[in-house]
Amino acid sequence: MNLVRAELYEQAIHYEKGSFITSTGALATLSGAKTGRAPRDKRVVKDDVTGKELWWGKGSPNIEMDEQTFLVNRERAVDYLNSLDKVFVNDQFLNWDPENRIKVRIVSARAYHSLFMHNMCIRPTPEELEEFGTPDFTIYNAGQFPCNRYTHYMTSSTSIDLNLARSEMVILGTQYAGEMKKGLFSVMHYLMPKRRILSLHSGCNMGKDGDVALFFGLSGTGKTTLSTDPNRYLIGDDEHCWAETGVSNIEGGCYAKCIDLSREKEPDIWNAIKFGTVLENVVFEEHTREVDYADKSVTENTRASYPIEYIPNAKIPCVGPHPKNVILLACDAFGVLPPVSKLNLAQTMYHFISGYTALVAGTEEGVKEPRATFSACFGAAFIMMHPTKYAAMLAEKMLKHGATGWLVNTGWSGGSYGSGSRIKLAYTRKIIDAIHSGSLLKAEYRKTEVFGLEIPTEVEGVPSEILDPVNTVSFPFFNLLP
Repeated sequence: MNLVRAELYEQAIHYEKGSFITSTGALATLSGAKTGRAPRDKRVVKDDVTGKELWWGKGSPNIEMDEQTFLVNRERAVDYLNSLDKVFVNDQFLNWDPENRIKVRIVSARAYHSLFMHNMCIRPTPEELEEFGTPDFTIYNAGQFPCNRYTHYMTSSTSIDLNLARSEMVILGTQYAGEMKKGLFSVMHYLMPKRRILSLHSGCNMGKDGDVALFFGLSGTGKTTLSTDPNRYLIGDDEHCWAETGVSNIEGGCYAKCIDLSREKEPDIWNAIKFGTVLENVVFEEHTREVDYADKSVTENTRASYPIEYIPNAKIPCVGPHPKNVILLACDAFGVLPPVSKLNLAQTMYHFISGYTALVAGTEEGVKEPRATFSACFGAAFIMMHPTKYAAMLAEKMLKHGATGWLVNTGWSGGSYGSGSRIKLAYTRKIIDAIHSGSLLKAEYRKTEVFGLEIPTEVEGVPSEILDPVNTVSFPFFNLLP
């Protein structure tokens, strides 16, 4: 129970096939057949309370199941875990805001899963562990064992089940560790708004003057990369809360995509891959154990999970004041959106609820190339209530604290996927730097008639011709632009 990293390494290497130590000291593991989330197999118990409070029906990520079916799956998972010689138990916290933190217990069959959650949740001190008591929420991860496909509501051998009344989650038929992380995120999307706290699928960092920026975006839009900025303090890369006192990270670690990772482009993430880090589904040279981050033979969704303190400029504790900038990231696969646009409050709400991006390869099973998708609140797979609930809370907080909204395209320019090219990360970083410094607020803008977006005429370090898509590619409706 609550093993330390070295002990979990030993357990993984001795007993879990496919576990190795890489040349930098990270633990390389395999997640089995599932190398991404399975959103169609994630279910929520619908009862008298959740039937009224949660978002159900068309467009909702909440697929219903009944209490009886949950109990059948729970018993199957617990029986499997009880049949093993050993299981791993983690007692940890969610949310760095001490007034609103949640105690979680994770029971799992694999050392890999235990180390992953050790990294991703907030690690209690020995004194806090002594007084941990009863958890607020418990996960039973029996992912190596399938659910019974003939059980009511089941559509495959995989099922990720949430029961909010029992404060429990059951995992069957998938060993992909991200299901635990995102399952708890869904729970926070339910618990926090009930406390008038906005839960956010966002990265967050802070400048040396205390200016906080939020980065909204789906997997693959650059949320982790752009929030991990060597010139700013990292509050967190993926999940946050915005309360009356400011922002706080929900997690204690980072979960970064590794495909094509390089020291030059992302030095902080590169250097974080050391002892204690979990590398999922990567390929490495047999003798030197050097990882080939360009190798996609297992999956494009290769990942690194590491404690947030592995980032040198992480802000510990991971809390900050109210945000000054709200940046909505979209990976536009069609080359239509400009690299950056300034948004008014109404536009910010529109794009927040729409959540347009391209679903990029590797983040979900079966996705091999980008395709257009709309994900409410830039995280529809994780929200529990109707999107307008979160949007109204965001608008209220932005208005109250004077935050500015921005739409940043990290996708294609000069044409769509296959004909244009992806906007250089160096250009996007220059745009983000200009937002942080406040210089972009003072820039000259032109407004497009079709989208009503305000596009800057100049950004330092970015070629002016790419700032307006009408200059880089021809679409029929662009003839309507002035």
